[in-house]
Amino acid sequence: MSPDPTPEVRFPRPLRPGDTIGVTAPSSGVQTPLAARLDVACDHLRQRGYEVRRGAVLETPDGGVAAPAAQRAAELTAMLCDPDVRAVVPPWGGELAIQVLDHLDWDALAAAEPTWLVGWSDLTTLMVPLLTRLGWASLHGGNLMDTPYRQPDGLAHWVDVLETDPGDPVVQSSPGRHRTGGFDDWEATPAITEQRLEATGAWEVVGGGGLDLTGRLVGGCIEVLGPLVGTPCADVAGWGRSQVDEGLVVYVEAAEHAAFDVCRALHGMRMAGWFDEAEAVLVGRTSAPDSPGLTQRQAVVDALGPLEVPLVLGVDVGHVPPNLPLVNGASCRVVVDHRRSEITQTWG
Repeated sequence: MSPDPTPEVRFPRPLRPGDTIGVTAPSSGVQTPLAARLDVACDHLRQRGYEVRRGAVLETPDGGVAAPAAQRAAELTAMLCDPDVRAVVPPWGGELAIQVLDHLDWDALAAAEPTWLVGWSDLTTLMVPLLTRLGWASLHGGNLMDTPYRQPDGLAHWVDVLETDPGDPVVQSSPGRHRTGGFDDWEATPAITEQRLEATGAWEVVGGGGLDLTGRLVGGCIEVLGPLVGTPCADVAGWGRSQVDEGLVVYVEAAEHAAFDVCRALHGMRMAGWFDEAEAVLVGRTSAPDSPGLTQRQAVVDALGPLEVPLVLGVDVGHVPPNLPLVNGASCRVVVDHRRSEITQTWG
């Protein structure tokens, strides 16, 4: 059975205490010095009432991939197809999730009841194809190693989002605070739960003014999604055309590529039709460097300005904490005005 190229969105059922959450590493594994943080994160889920099933593909001594691509794909497929596993939460992203795509059993996944896949960064390499090829909703904005952190006021924890009943709205607003420094030292402080958010900043509608619009959510990390342009794994334009009742709200964010690279990638995504069905594009705040004569902001405006749809910059999505959980495939309403920067999601 071949996956439907334009499937309807299927939302896994909500998480409930007592459910099993699977942990595997389809991209980078956890280095030995960070094993204590992995244990803390698993214990956090257990304290919330969940069973945690740790896979064989998880840890690595050097921080590279956790196993050969076929083995990573087999364990991920098995967990996603197991009816006893209600969510799969990798420890984090990495660099080479793209190796897994050719080895996934797409027919088995198409026949299975959908399971939540939770992640961001390199995990969007898997989450976008699950949506566009199979119609599976997933959650962007959480991972296992970040799970012990408390969210700031305005943002929901990813577990709370996935515990939400179908039809109930999830309303989140920008906390107005974000991090400027690097990542925490989990080797020295594996049990840390507080996020350092020392800077202030707001969402910005390019050109000024505000907006109030709706659409279906899809998106992720520019560096890992750019290489999927033109492949069967990322036909966002085709999937968007299938959403006959509403357009798309596409979100993108840069991890570390300089402005020249981001500009090239976004131009390519635009020319490939990624944004053809977009009602707006949300651009995550980034700490990636500017290039000589071109800032990150200018790169986005240069590449996406021709779309003539609202561009919202500085959104709390991506590699600059905090991270706003978004459900790929959910309907959303985005409101930005002088009082609020807010997104409401509903599904099911």
